[in-house]
Amino acid sequence: MSCGHAVTPMSLTNWCRLLLEKGESRFVCGMSGCDKEWSYEEVCKMALLTTEEKEYFEKTMESIAERERRKNTKSCPECKVPVTRKDESNLSVRCQNCTNKKGHAYEFCWQCLKEWKGPQPRTDHCDNDGCFSEALTTLRNCPDIVFESVRNASGCPCIRACPTCGSQLQHSSKNCKNVVCPRCKVEFCFLCLKVTAECRKIKSLFYNVRQWSRPQTNLHPCVASKPNIINGTLLRILVFLQHSCTLKYCLLHETWPL
Repeated sequence: MSCGHAVTPMSLTNWCRLLLEKGESRFVCGMSGCDKEWSYEEVCKMALLTTEEKEYFEKTMESIAERERRKNTKSCPECKVPVTRKDESNLSVRCQNCTNKKGHAYEFCWQCLKEWKGPQPRTDHCDNDGCFSEALTTLRNCPDIVFESVRNASGCPCIRACPTCGSQLQHSSKNCKNVVCPRCKVEFCFLCLKVTAECRKIKSLFYNVRQWSRPQTNLHPCVASKPNIINGTLLRILVFLQHSCTLKYCLLHETWPL
């Protein structure tokens, strides 16, 4: 491959098919430490894709691309014309169609889909009643997880926000405490929310995650077009809330139960 790693056509086909099934829009090398992206043309050539396989790949890629486009597009609550959100750090979105018709700027809230009220730009909520973040509500109200292989880990929510990109992840409750974010590919501790490299430096031999180790706030952070996408200020708010409420006592890797 262009990244220098060798792979058989069958293994390459299976790997790329797995990426597509996970909703990934890019073909990235699966070797540890290599994030080289392959072009579709290279995959077709090196995997020796059949006509049927090419049709499946292209159809799936088109479906993923369309889904991504829809995530950044919503219908204006006034005229129902699709509007694309360009600035994910601002909940206020202008509808150019309504602006032209009304003769003045018409903006609506990307979160509650009502005409915008209050100052802007805002990343948390507008001033309309009932404008709130589904992401924060989920993080605050989800049940605790019961780990099968991690000792003394109690009171940890079963859903956490990735400390790097803000995507919401749910632990399977099996194996170790570390998870890899499918969106940004960063590995972090599900309990203390530190990246794995930082978590390993902690010398404590036990976990003690209190029952209140989840966001407890009346803030209503912004969620972009899908609940698990959190940007800018909102990401910092969520990560701060999680870190400030969690006691950072983590097992070293060598002490994990087998």
